[in-house]
Amino acid sequence: MTHPAPDHAFARTMLEEALQLQEAGNLAAAEPRYRMVVEQGYRVLEVLPILACLVALRGADDEALALWDAVLALSPDHAVAHHERGLIHARAGRFEPAIAALRASCAADPTDPVVANNLAVTLADAGRKSEALEQFARALALNPGNIHIEHQIRRLSAEMVPFWHVPMLNDTRRNDAFEAAIRAALAKAGPDARVLDIGTGSGLLAMMAARAGARHVTACEMVPIIAAMARRIIADNGYDRQIAVHTLASSELSVGEHLDEPADILVSEILSSDLLTERVLDTFEDAHARLLKPGAIVIPRAAAAIGCLVESATLADYVFVQEVSGFDVARFGALAAPKLPIHGTMTDWKRLSEDVELLRVDLTARAHPSDLQLLSIRVTADGIAAGIVQWMQVDLAEGITFDNHPDGYTDGGWLQVLHAFPAPLAVRAGDVLHLAVGHDRVTLIIRPLEVASAFAARAQVA
Repeated sequence: MTHPAPDHAFARTMLEEALQLQEAGNLAAAEPRYRMVVEQGYRVLEVLPILACLVALRGADDEALALWDAVLALSPDHAVAHHERGLIHARAGRFEPAIAALRASCAADPTDPVVANNLAVTLADAGRKSEALEQFARALALNPGNIHIEHQIRRLSAEMVPFWHVPMLNDTRRNDAFEAAIRAALAKAGPDARVLDIGTGSGLLAMMAARAGARHVTACEMVPIIAAMARRIIADNGYDRQIAVHTLASSELSVGEHLDEPADILVSEILSSDLLTERVLDTFEDAHARLLKPGAIVIPRAAAAIGCLVESATLADYVFVQEVSGFDVARFGALAAPKLPIHGTMTDWKRLSEDVELLRVDLTARAHPSDLQLLSIRVTADGIAAGIVQWMQVDLAEGITFDNHPDGYTDGGWLQVLHAFPAPLAVRAGDVLHLAVGHDRVTLIIRPLEVASAFAARAQVA
């Protein structure tokens, strides 16, 4: 069977008509003419991409993908084909093939900032934020001053770096306390002591150690963008010969690879406002087991959660609900947050007890099993208790402590935390409130058991 010879004159006519119809906006009439051109084998590599774009515009993604595949069969390094395939997959939420196609487009044309930007956006949508930032940076290098790309870099960076880093850096009391403890440790251990800084952030504590005379400081930071910034800051300040920053979690560090020998001093500021959330216990236990010498100096050496019973209409509206627009929706309170970050000097609340130590953690210990104890608090004022407001007291070294007591702490990155009760609780001065207090190694547990008073009863909220 023979096939008729291609009619290139006919194909040229169809192509001219298709281009005119497309320019006039009549895509439906242009599409079949482009198909005729392809069927005639005329300028196929130029026409197929046009046809694929038209097909994609009317939503026929599978057919468009097939047409782009046909382009790639003719030209495997066709940057536009890879790019368009990537965009189709990305729109459908198929991130892995989308990323693969966009990477292929970047490889085919490394100078195209649009492709680099689209790869970055797709990586970010797929949750691969560090890789996305690398591609945004590459896109910006190809298109300097592009406000859209600059905005994406800043937005994504902010998503990856918790907001509290900057106010924490500006916390003079915290900084001075840590530096005093570091200086005391190095005065005792000597300048040849190996210092390990876990969760270095900006590199501040590592630089404090170097400034205090430490010749060997190993720091780790698991967030790549923060680790890269720490290296730059350390170099800016002239300590890059004394400090090595590894982009790793401390659990990935090893003696012999990242540390030449176990550390003599551990300094780590990974405490959270509620003490344990950032897997503090796991981190310190692992460091004791693998990365520290026996008897190593640990900074901080202990941390305690301190708190008091509080009443607050403002806080109650965040954790309790009763009647709304004439409907009883009290059950929804079971889904409210069990803890709520607050700013002690800016939130309206009333003390119903003296300050009490809720929990103390010895960070020099090698193990910290989960624990639950009975704690009794004497009520000092009548009120409707919303829960316990909790803050931290950090024991850094002998005679060196730091706290974020809500009555006077206004200038740092730590907040206080309301540990909300399951329901508001009416109490009177002189009552004794019994609490179950402890931790599950990651979070604090604070739960009311009973009020020792004949008059106390569950609050009825109007």
